[in-house]
Amino acid sequence: MKGRGKGRGRRHSGGRRSSRPGKNTRRRSPAQAPGGKARSIVGELRLHRDGYGFVVPEQGGQDIFVPARFVGDALHTDIVEVKVVGGRGAGPEGRISRIERRAVERLVGRLSRHGNTYEVVADDRRVRHRIMVPGAALGGAAKGDNVVVRITQYPRGDEPMHGEVEEVLGERGGPRTEAAAVIVRHQLSRDFRSATLDAARAAASFEVDEELGRREDLRGVPFVTIDGETAKDFDDAVAVRREGEIMKLWVSIADVSHFVRPNTALDAEAYERGTSVYFPGDCLPMLPEALSNDACSLRPGEPRLTFTAEMDIDGNGRTVASKFYRSIITSRARLTYTQVRRVLVENDRELARELGDVAEGLRLMEKCYGRLRRRRAERGSIDFDLPEPEIMIDMQGSVDDIVRSERHVGHMMIEEFMIAANEAVAEFLTDRGPGCVYRVHDAPPEEKLAEFAVMVHNLGYGSRIGTSVGPGKLAKVVSWAHGKPFERLVNHTLLRSMSQAVYSAENKGHYGLASRCYCHFTSPIRRYPDLMVHRLLAHALAGAGRKGRHGGKGSAKVHGLGEAAAHCSRRERIAMEAEREMAKMYAAKFMQSKIGEEFDGVISHCAKFGFFVELVDYFVEGLVHVTTLGGDRYDLDETGCSLVGRRKKRAFKVGDEVRISVEEVDIPAREILFELV
Repeated sequence: MKGRGKGRGRRHSGGRRSSRPGKNTRRRSPAQAPGGKARSIVGELRLHRDGYGFVVPEQGGQDIFVPARFVGDALHTDIVEVKVVGGRGAGPEGRISRIERRAVERLVGRLSRHGNTYEVVADDRRVRHRIMVPGAALGGAAKGDNVVVRITQYPRGDEPMHGEVEEVLGERGGPRTEAAAVIVRHQLSRDFRSATLDAARAAASFEVDEELGRREDLRGVPFVTIDGETAKDFDDAVAVRREGEIMKLWVSIADVSHFVRPNTALDAEAYERGTSVYFPGDCLPMLPEALSNDACSLRPGEPRLTFTAEMDIDGNGRTVASKFYRSIITSRARLTYTQVRRVLVENDRELARELGDVAEGLRLMEKCYGRLRRRRAERGSIDFDLPEPEIMIDMQGSVDDIVRSERHVGHMMIEEFMIAANEAVAEFLTDRGPGCVYRVHDAPPEEKLAEFAVMVHNLGYGSRIGTSVGPGKLAKVVSWAHGKPFERLVNHTLLRSMSQAVYSAENKGHYGLASRCYCHFTSPIRRYPDLMVHRLLAHALAGAGRKGRHGGKGSAKVHGLGEAAAHCSRRERIAMEAEREMAKMYAAKFMQSKIGEEFDGVISHCAKFGFFVELVDYFVEGLVHVTTLGGDRYDLDETGCSLVGRRKKRAFKVGDEVRISVEEVDIPAREILFELV
């Protein structure tokens, strides 16, 4: 299975607040009803390890802060009802009034014994309840074992949580044990139910010829797939043809909706998962491999069922015409990003000769990509360039290397094609569809934008940034910071300042992309919202949708669309957290064998408790804690770019080159600690 490195799935969104708000300045919150009457909101609880949390509203809007004493019996990721009772700082504050739905079924922890009583202390510090385990439910576990415990009774007032041991894990620190811990902690599933596997095998047994009379035959169009070297699920194929001044762009996507029908066992489990989850060298797919890696995968030389977006791109990068239809294609070649770079960037003539017409097609695609990219830049789209670690796993499952992920014209070209198709489909469904699952992204909150404006002003940015600003102005800030020592700090701070992109049945636009109408259409093998969009598109093309705009807002006319969108947003957040934790685990495992060694690095960002250093040799980051600096007390300056000593005025700034030694690695805690040499 391939990862999310195609660019098309890059998230133009910031993280949720993770630190406790400041002074308690009471004012009526936007989440309160007029007249000061408290209102109730349903959302997902996101707990902090210090006990407090935030409720993320299902229908979008500002997160609601919940003090620790008002969390009650709710657990992290539970769906809760929160009663908004006032404001704290710039945001609303509430109290959990009811648990709508439990989300946590299993936990990982260490089994302890107190007399005749057994209990498990969860290793997730956000779980503040111990799990009592009856002697008959130990499952062969003994005191001190690391176990997976299934909850049989949730906490209720003074009543404790109860559970039964489901699995005994090995010693903490090993990749298999840690991977199992991540999967359980985030309530993920590796194995499919038997009914789902049977349904997938049955669905995969099909004959393409049976569909010839019902679909557009595009087997003569020179489609290619472009993916990473290890990819197995090829869900999109592209082709470009010049017609005078027009570039005709085809984006054909695996027609998963043909195989996964509503109200089936296959559909039910795909919906539950919501998304594929990608770990280094591993994947928890949304669909069984009989579909994801075989029947739905657009493998070269094999006719495949697809859904096609056909677009005419003019010289200014505008989509002047588009149409959509079910189709049959045959991919001419399975290309890798490395091959695309060699042809388009390195001008590798030998490879170009080997590829023949395919290489010529790539050069035409590059011209089409250039048009689309210029147009998106002109409208003010923010192009974050935030490299991620690429973790290289060897044949034995150990980490061989950790490098900075590459992003070049091949990645950006596919990204632009996918964005163009997603926008075209969203606009069509807004005009004519029975509804749409939009990908929406709100403007940054004013208080966050104000803090960001102060920071970049102190860094030397000359232009004024207001508290209500279009994405184009922020795109200029990103461009200004490019290549400077604080580029990463600016990008990450801006990303954290922004709202989180989510799925919605209402069209609110996509701020980061500067798009008035956007959805996800291009990855139905790995994202359930894309599958829903395919079904809605098929419904509209069959004539079931009404013509005419709905005030530019879109309409949730399909029953349950909003609830499904909220569910998929939750599943995406869970997947993102699991992927980040697994990457940190592998980084810690990699550095464990290097304790005591010295490396050159660069200070990547600062915090009140120390500064983080990114190594030159490996794309790994670790913390130099302020307590190890010695001889002075250090404060974070107002730009957030440096730690400055109070007495000696010694400063450690973002971009400074330093030499560190690896002092401590805690794999279960996912921590790497450095000391300054």
